[in-house]
Amino acid sequence: MKTFSAKPAEITKKWIVIDATGLVVGRLATLVAMRLRGKHLPTYTPHVDFGDHVIIVNADKVVFTGRKRDDKVYYNHTGFIGGIKEKTAKSILEGRFPERVVEKAVERMIPRGPLGRQQMRNLRIYNGAEHPHEAQNPEVLDIAGMSRKNKVGA
Repeated sequence: MKTFSAKPAEITKKWIVIDATGLVVGRLATLVAMRLRGKHLPTYTPHVDFGDHVIIVNADKVVFTGRKRDDKVYYNHTGFIGGIKEKTAKSILEGRFPERVVEKAVERMIPRGPLGRQQMRNLRIYNGAEHPHEAQNPEVLDIAGMSRKNKVGA
């Protein structure tokens, strides 16, 4: 028996919408990264973009467990000497672009390289409850119902 290897022409991508209200960031990110890579399918092939298109709404309403909201620090470097900057998760969530917390969590679970960048382009994150992808008829994925640990206060 030969090993199955999917070709790009054989792929049918689905559209998934996830409501992130009250979901734990890390648990949400692991499930989204798995969907983006296509690892939830039995025909998963590592070198092909096999995953679904994922839409996350209400990304500004995600939560951290424990004291991570105050203690978790995100670093970035300007490229100049001594140019390291740091922000806490709380300052990002209360700032102008709170969806970046979810985006960074998912991005760090996707492999680096051309395939990872292509898979990240299939992720759309929105702060409000509306999104402009109704024409694609996305399926609703209930992450909070998968496990009681996925949602805080459930």
